[in-house]
Amino acid sequence: MSQPTGPRPRLDVRGAVDLSTLNRPATPPPGSPGGLPAPGTYVVDVDQESFPDLVQSSTQYPVVVVLWSPRSEASATVAADLASLADEDEGRWQLARIDAEANPQVAQAFQAQSVPTVVAVLAGQPLPLFQGAYPRDQVRAVLDQVLAAAEANGITGRAAPSTGAAAQDEPEPEPELPPLHQAAYDAIERDDLAAATAAYEQALKENPRDSLARAGLAQVGLLDRTRDADLQTARAAAADDPSDVDAQLAVADLDILGGKVEDAFARLVDVLRATAGPERERVRVRLVDLFEVIGGEDPRVIAARRAMASALY
Repeated sequence: MSQPTGPRPRLDVRGAVDLSTLNRPATPPPGSPGGLPAPGTYVVDVDQESFPDLVQSSTQYPVVVVLWSPRSEASATVAADLASLADEDEGRWQLARIDAEANPQVAQAFQAQSVPTVVAVLAGQPLPLFQGAYPRDQVRAVLDQVLAAAEANGITGRAAPSTGAAAQDEPEPEPELPPLHQAAYDAIERDDLAAATAAYEQALKENPRDSLARAGLAQVGLLDRTRDADLQTARAAAADDPSDVDAQLAVADLDILGGKVEDAFARLVDVLRATAGPERERVRVRLVDLFEVIGGEDPRVIAARRAMASALY
């Protein structure tokens, strides 16, 4: 079967949070403060390693995936509603919860640009459902459409109760952050970016190899630079004067924040090729800074590093 048939639920983006917003380096375990609730009877937590098993199971029964983030309040609400509905349906479908920040390749596979994103998987085929906050009664209606599509395609098996639900009786303790990292996150929560910057800078003074502090500092810098920026105005300024380095840097920042990572990197690599001296060094430094924001192992960063090297040398 190439593609499941049946009604296609419409996309909704209310309450969605862009995936490029600031990350926590460690996701709190399910059932602990800051994490999702402990898995229910028909709920499983999936990562990149177990993702192929999820796809395979969708040939037997429908799987509904919620891509979430510990920094998105809407994620917790949507995941809780879905878990409750999964229990009500007693195995007619299974809920799979995936931390999009911890598993970016899985998020990319679903083409998720924000969280929460909810996608059904039928016989290995993704079926986008909705993004952002969604009323529980409307979620019920969407799920009914998914079940109808599954039945039309002969996917009528039932998911077995999750063995992980009982294991959550004694959740693992939440990993503690180093004091300066915790101070930085607390400052971000109260929108005190100057204090967050100071905390990360102190962490780097104490340990210059603290990669998490370096990434955090870059992320806070991005938030600070884009705090009062207007994308439409910035794009107009950059288009009016391609030689205006400040305008090009501003658009690249906003593109990173909006999830248009490749566009941002390509723009700055082009500016590298067209500049020299101090202006070129400013662009190089900003590129390196944005690489820290996205993460050095991200394939988009790896490709952009090669392009930057080619432009410089």
